[in-house]
Amino acid sequence: MEIGQYPGSGCSKEHQKIYQEWFALADSGPIHPPALFPLLRSPISPPSQCCSPGCGLIDGAADGDGRITGPDAIKFFGMSKLSRPDLKQVWAIADSRRQGYLGFSEFVAAMQLVSLAQAGNEITQDSLKRDDLSSLNPPVMEGLDALLAKSKHVVKRVDPEIDGFPQEQSPITNKWFSSKSSKKIPLTAVTSVIDGLKKLYIEKLKPLEVTYKFNDFVSPLLTSSDFDAKPMVMLLGQYSTGKTTFIKHLLKTSYPGAHIGPEPTTDRFVVVMSGPDERTIPGNTIAVQADMPFSGLTTFGTAFLSKFECSQMRHPLLEHITFVDTPGVLSGEKQRTQRSYDFTGVTSWFAAKCDLILLLFDPHKLDISDEFKRVIGSLRGHDDKIRVVLNKADQVDTQQLMRVYGALMWSLGKVLNTPEVSRVYIGSFNDKPVNESAVGPLGKELFEREQDDLLSDLKDIPKKACDRRINEFVKRARAAKIHAYIIGHLKKEMPTMMGKAKAQQRLTDNLQDEFAKVQREYHLPAGDFPYVEHFKEVLSGYSFDKFEKVKPKMIQAVDDMLGYDIPELLKNFRNPYE
Repeated sequence: MEIGQYPGSGCSKEHQKIYQEWFALADSGPIHPPALFPLLRSPISPPSQCCSPGCGLIDGAADGDGRITGPDAIKFFGMSKLSRPDLKQVWAIADSRRQGYLGFSEFVAAMQLVSLAQAGNEITQDSLKRDDLSSLNPPVMEGLDALLAKSKHVVKRVDPEIDGFPQEQSPITNKWFSSKSSKKIPLTAVTSVIDGLKKLYIEKLKPLEVTYKFNDFVSPLLTSSDFDAKPMVMLLGQYSTGKTTFIKHLLKTSYPGAHIGPEPTTDRFVVVMSGPDERTIPGNTIAVQADMPFSGLTTFGTAFLSKFECSQMRHPLLEHITFVDTPGVLSGEKQRTQRSYDFTGVTSWFAAKCDLILLLFDPHKLDISDEFKRVIGSLRGHDDKIRVVLNKADQVDTQQLMRVYGALMWSLGKVLNTPEVSRVYIGSFNDKPVNESAVGPLGKELFEREQDDLLSDLKDIPKKACDRRINEFVKRARAAKIHAYIIGHLKKEMPTMMGKAKAQQRLTDNLQDEFAKVQREYHLPAGDFPYVEHFKEVLSGYSFDKFEKVKPKMIQAVDDMLGYDIPELLKNFRNPYE
């Protein structure tokens, strides 16, 4: 299955109509699942009593929102009469992204797997790659016809459709982030892991961030679109290392506004994403769109936004992954001073949002310039996302390639301050065949295997997107907690009456020592503290006397969230057959 291909997309139109009826039935709630789990320690009212199947009421969250959660699936899938281990495997493959629910395409995949299991086939990850899926009959579901007949007055066809696949309705969670909405969110609105994270953010983490101005020091406040955004892959490298060509190679076509050449051609940050038609959107426009996760970039000013644009096009891969093409990193004092915006700050902002960061190198450009060192340094804390690509490797012969590889590892060892050796992919990521005259048959085989490894890394991105969101959320919560301790400590050290200016200057000058005091007092890991120089820079615009003191209740709420609520959330939306 190619990157971006829908699971279960090999489905005839006739079967699709059948699955639409089934999906609408399971999603509108005529089959009564158990009440929603006791999520986030909140009390839940007892299940509503229903007169009969087909009444349209449901205990829990299913309400025609385009999502089938675990409780819905237990009753519906149970009609297949498959064993629990088989249904556990069906759910695991269909919900490969671990979102905690099935959309329509995942539901189709699940039904196809059920049909294969009923025919005596073993269910594996490769089952959805079979050629005969389009001709595969829907599974036998005992009692389903009677339920459909009773619920005809309630169940409507899933609508609207795009390319034959129903769209999930716009989530209610978008309203949670409006300034007028109340903070307490009903549990019935939570139908996925991501919805649960949004709820926790608004109720427990956001108040802490606002109180201690976390958004000014570290990262802008999150919006609904930040949680819902597709996984992003950022490409970084010096000019002419093949970043734009790499994206073109994956898409098998050029994207709107792409320029390729030996000179520095990409002079702006370009986000390549899915859209209804081919067009480019200026940075100032895209940064103010509420449904886009780029509002935080407004902090870098108009100088940056004029060098930022969005390139939209219809493409199956872009339905699942968004690419960030960056300007080539240049060297020399002149190039550094000509940047009218904080280049490393922007790359750091994108690094926090991205799921994968590809550092591209050219065999003829192995020197790491000063600016490139700063850019790589700005990726601190995101080491697990970094992959190094030695591109255009067929431009040198095997002996030279061995020396180039060694030189690259040596250069990276001085910049990436990690004891582990970085994973380096070797290849030539363009549309031309590998230059066999330079690398020989062995080199060609090596390149093909390396490219397959990198592509499988990219294929895993949509599957791991939900886990990545949780990981980033937990990292953010820990950073916000440490930030609150630092701000509270600085406030506590200020005198009540005289000598405030001198005290503030002394605290700023000895900030490293103050960090050490906070670390010792609250037993915090040193590696989680922010950069001293960057923190000093932001502090210069504030009066410490106006900071808030440490509020134990707020800190405790975040501790509870990390220690209890998030594990409980993951438990509630895991495979329902576990």
